Amino acid sequence: MDHTTRRRLLRGASVAGLAGLAGCSGLVGGAAENTAGAAAGQIGSGRSPFGDRTIEGGTSMAEMPAMSGELTVYSGRGEPLVGEFVSFLEERYDDLTLRVRYNSAAELVNQLETEGSESPADAFFSVNAGSLGAVAEQGRTVELPEDVVELVPGEFSSPDDDWVGTSGRARSVPFNTESLSEADVPEDIFAFPDTEAFRGAIGCAPTYSSFQAFVTAMRVLNGEDRTREWLNAMLDLGLDTSYSDEFLVSQAVADGELDAGFANHYYIQRVLAGRPDAPVATAFTRNDAGAIFNVAGAAALDTAADGDLAANFVRHLLSAEAQDYFARETFEYPLVPEVEPIGRLPSVDELSPPEGLDLTELSDIEGTVELLRDVGAL
Repeated sequence: MDHTTRRRLLRGASVAGLAGLAGCSGLVGGAAENTAGAAAGQIGSGRSPFGDRTIEGGTSMAEMPAMSGELTVYSGRGEPLVGEFVSFLEERYDDLTLRVRYNSAAELVNQLETEGSESPADAFFSVNAGSLGAVAEQGRTVELPEDVVELVPGEFSSPDDDWVGTSGRARSVPFNTESLSEADVPEDIFAFPDTEAFRGAIGCAPTYSSFQAFVTAMRVLNGEDRTREWLNAMLDLGLDTSYSDEFLVSQAVADGELDAGFANHYYIQRVLAGRPDAPVATAFTRNDAGAIFNVAGAAALDTAADGDLAANFVRHLLSAEAQDYFARETFEYPLVPEVEPIGRLPSVDELSPPEGLDLTELSDIEGTVELLRDVGAL
């Protein structure tokens, strides 16, 4: 079965809950001028091994309102990943000063709660939907302008339009092509414990937030008991839990140390960026916790000194240049439909995430960590 026939279209209800940013209206530009074409230029040189490309779609920054003033951004996205983009904005707009505070998304959520109305933060840039949902639950996010939210499909904005997804990542199964074929990888995550080809040769990174989000999704979709049974069965199969992050899992698969693993899709692409001929490929389950499509995203905060500027910062994260940057630098999925992903990947609408999952429900990581410890995975 090929990649196209094994996936169904992404459904709007499957990714309820992302959108965010600044409470202001009347900004010009946006979805109505969705024709960046050659006006959009790449940010940096890019590290994709798949060659240069022209940005054919999306809205260029040249068509967006200019940015000026001072903005404090709490970023749960690390400086090595987004620092070049921040520098690009400051170089593009002479009158703009960005003060970015980098930390884990969870720590920044806690900080915002502690600071309350005295927070200096104007905008929150998160690595995942759960953290955005947590800040929204604090009542700290404000409604974004309609023309900002409309830059991405409706499934990537929250029902209240108070935060918006900026790039996406799919859960996937890296597998070693010298040991397995795609047909050896089940499409059902619950078939994995019965797959003898994985015995003693499949690994994960249980301390890593993305794996914990996957287990949390299983708890939400299938209940605590069934998730516990799955974890115990995988451990009985010999699941290797010694990896500290999912890049190392993907690298171990490429090296033949593992035959398969659990990882976000972009880690396989990062391995291939350095080793284009590495014997590693990407498989996907369908319509279950193993196929969740999570997003990074941004929101404007109620403490923003300039709500228009906070909203415009979010808008710029959805520009053609920014979307192309996320594709080339982080190997994530652009969420603006006219900007294509990079690498050996299906398009977003060929993936099969679980139906009816609200990504904001993935905020209960504490319960997942407790479960992982209880079964001995941590």
